Amino acid sequence: MSGHTTELVVFVLLFLIVSGMGFVASRWRRPESIESLNEWGLGGRNFGSWITWFLVGGDLYTAYTFVAVPALVFGAGAMGFFAVPYTVIIYPLVFLVLIRMWSVSHVHGFVTPADFVRARFGSPTLALLVAITGLVATMPYIALQLVGIEAVLKAMGITGHLPIIIAFAILAAYTYQSGLRAPALIAFVKDTLIYIVILAAVIYIPAKLGGWGSIFDAAKAKFDASPAPGDGLTLNAANQLQYITLAFGSALALFLYPHSLTGVLASKNRNVIKRNMSALPAYSLLLGLIALLGYMAIAAGTKPIVGPNGRPDSNTIVPALFDQMFPDWFTGVAYAAVGIGALVPAAIMSIAAANLFTRNIYREYINKQATDAQEAKVSKLVSLVVKVGAVLCILVLDPQFSIDLQLIGGVIILQTLPSVALGLYTRWFHKGGLMAGWAAGLVVGMWMLYLIPNPATGKAHFGGSAFPLANFGFDTKMTIYVGFVAVIVNLVVAALGTLLFRALKVADGPDATSRDDYFVDEGDPRVKEDLDLAGSH
Repeated sequence: MSGHTTELVVFVLLFLIVSGMGFVASRWRRPESIESLNEWGLGGRNFGSWITWFLVGGDLYTAYTFVAVPALVFGAGAMGFFAVPYTVIIYPLVFLVLIRMWSVSHVHGFVTPADFVRARFGSPTLALLVAITGLVATMPYIALQLVGIEAVLKAMGITGHLPIIIAFAILAAYTYQSGLRAPALIAFVKDTLIYIVILAAVIYIPAKLGGWGSIFDAAKAKFDASPAPGDGLTLNAANQLQYITLAFGSALALFLYPHSLTGVLASKNRNVIKRNMSALPAYSLLLGLIALLGYMAIAAGTKPIVGPNGRPDSNTIVPALFDQMFPDWFTGVAYAAVGIGALVPAAIMSIAAANLFTRNIYREYINKQATDAQEAKVSKLVSLVVKVGAVLCILVLDPQFSIDLQLIGGVIILQTLPSVALGLYTRWFHKGGLMAGWAAGLVVGMWMLYLIPNPATGKAHFGGSAFPLANFGFDTKMTIYVGFVAVIVNLVVAALGTLLFRALKVADGPDATSRDDYFVDEGDPRVKEDLDLAGSH
């Protein structure tokens, strides 16, 4: 820890300020009672444009953004920029989908995507599968936030898991008390810090390294000397298909995550969502700048910190770069931005996962007569369990390339696409076909992930999400994103299964909500009500 005292003091001070805000948040816009999922889990469904922008932005652009994307650019070059196009194309893709999801959820009182599936297809079983999928996919995503904090702590010379456990214990305490209001309030600080740090980095660091020309020349020299076929300053024939399918597949997956929808459902009306889908691409510009930190690290000769296993930890490349280039006090601010950047999404994710369990497992199968207060109590407790599970993910899984954790989650959550996203527009799919498609997509996805090695870390299985087409018998070095193949298999099986069940005249769920009830438009009085008159907060 010697030599990092200033950084540690600044980091701890900012961390404590934010934690205090998390506890105070329970009194911010305080309702008569927070003991319901609408209040604890969705902030009263009354967040205006600014709060939603920071909340959803803080939810989607996480410690993963700060740590894993530049680490991938540092190691593989252009391939790491896949995150930029996927966050550009996502908003036009989901603009109408999210508006309709908000309307349907507002009219029917849905808290989770599985609530919607339960009513739409009249199937508690299908809703259960969607809920379990959301829970499983969210766990590695929360673990990814831990990786971000861990990387910063390593850069300050702090090792071991105890500091992370303490950080998450504090997070668990204020999330338990304040619910979604805590990350909504903290997101203002988190995003402000990140913007300051990145703008400083893209101006200050290139000036010290001789300009952008020198940075790109150094990166090109490194990749030209590398024997790996998939890296380089530009894409090549071997990785172009992987890049395209990874960007498109990740875009489809992003708003299927329970935590993404939680931020959307907390909005007070449709116009808030429209404004946010228009404004959120501003974060994509920031993301492109963050990715460039990987090239800066190459030019600066930055080396990742070597872990206890004797292998360099690529996730530490950005903290190491900040430590090398910035004065100590500002390095502490940058470390705090990464650390707080982990807490906001981790809080939202644990709340979303807890809501899934409460609504679609506890209320459906354990206590059908649960009161609002009982639901809130169960959700609070489960949010604690989810955080413990995330810590265990870090202890059990190898987070060497932390981005792989999120990519595995992406493959899993993509299998809910037909039920959730397509279900908003059509009830053509039969619940049995959707279940068959879900199962087929997961089996194919897990099989493909199992076959992918990672020579850099010595892993024989689950070493990434780039599947060699040679495994399908093609004579090529090209790879493709596993999730893209898996969701296509899912859709084909769901369609064939639907045709089979229709031919056999197997009935759909008896309590499925009618088609007409879901075509909720702008002028529907159930949507307008008094929410449009609530004013902006």
